[in-house]
Amino acid sequence: MKVTKEKTENSQAFLTIEMEPAEVEESLEVSYHLLVKKTKIPGFRKGKAPRAILEGHIGKESLFEEALNNLLPQAYEKAIKEQEIEPITQPHIEIAQTDPVIFKVTVPLKPTIKLGDYHHLQFIPEPVEVTEDDVNTAIEQLRRQHAVWEPVERPVEFDDLIVLNVESNVEGKPFINEKGIQYHLVHDLSYPVAGFAEQLSGMRRDEEKEFKLQLPGDYPRGELAGKEAWFKVRVAEIKQARLPELNDEFAGEINPDFKTLDSLREQVSTNLRLKAEERAKIDFEERVIEAAVDLAEVEFPPVLTEMEIDRLISERARYLQREGRTLEEYLSLKNKTEEELREELRPPATKRVIRSLVLGRITKEEKIEVSDAEIEAEIEGMVESAAENKDKIQKILNTPQSHESIERSLMTRKTIQRLVEIAGGSATNIKTKEE
Repeated sequence: MKVTKEKTENSQAFLTIEMEPAEVEESLEVSYHLLVKKTKIPGFRKGKAPRAILEGHIGKESLFEEALNNLLPQAYEKAIKEQEIEPITQPHIEIAQTDPVIFKVTVPLKPTIKLGDYHHLQFIPEPVEVTEDDVNTAIEQLRRQHAVWEPVERPVEFDDLIVLNVESNVEGKPFINEKGIQYHLVHDLSYPVAGFAEQLSGMRRDEEKEFKLQLPGDYPRGELAGKEAWFKVRVAEIKQARLPELNDEFAGEINPDFKTLDSLREQVSTNLRLKAEERAKIDFEERVIEAAVDLAEVEFPPVLTEMEIDRLISERARYLQREGRTLEEYLSLKNKTEEELREELRPPATKRVIRSLVLGRITKEEKIEVSDAEIEAEIEGMVESAAENKDKIQKILNTPQSHESIERSLMTRKTIQRLVEIAGGSATNIKTKEE
């Protein structure tokens, strides 16, 4: 066997492996003895047919293919030992030619990560401001959530809730055909089609109307994208919202603990502040991580991106399954092939790989560790927060695989926290209008 290392680039070693005829013949003989024991040949007991008879029965190509399948992994293992190569995952192997037998092998190597001077990263957290307008907007949303819808005798206006009967088709084929649909009329609503809401404005109760609208080019049902839809609608009922008065009674309806409107406003302000703090914390972490990643020089084999794409697709398939749909149905609705989906996911997958590699190296650089006690505490918290099946969840989380996953998650969390501390973001400035 002759092994040639052609080159090493992109964290990949490119090898050419040329087999000696004697090695190929030895593999053919081994494969013959394996196959002849499994193959039933008329006139011979199993395992007793000569090689020439077996070749005539199954074809020389089949025996040769079996021999290569047996030869290939052995040759690869010898080649990487000879070249002192340490692969991180399975290689890509292709047969370049068969006479003589030559394999072309691409071996994924360990990524190289050179960290920048992340210790000198400095950021000032963005101040978080909760204004009086923010509180008023949140209170108004609460009023709308507790609104009472009352029938009115006037033309339809935006913000009304109307009851509709709808007939429609696209190129003569049924599209949306339902009676008694409740439809909240708001500006620029894209459901079921952009412009539908605008067609209803001004209609009266029991009035009918026919109109046509163009479906967008990116319509979820790919077979309908860009086509014209015909609609016939009838307004069965028109309702307008009656908002509750802003007073102490309204505050009590929201929560009996609120005795006054001021106490409600105070709680709303506190909730908005907490949410704003959390958003600011996440945004600050992202800024620091992005800065650390931008400082680093990272090289890794493309197979890591492919593996991340596989993982993202598996995640999407599981999510769709929970909704009662399959990935194939999703792709059909989006009018995409799986290969097109893979290409769409390639940029974010690549970004995630780089981010993970940089954070992993910083974890080592900072000597960050996670104790068994921290893992147990995390599991306890996860079980405690579960609404039901606590025993089952406890059992699942106490497997070695779950422990390893939780350890990685905690390690990443502690690494990000360390970066935040380095960048000076241990505290978040909070401001309100009153201050």
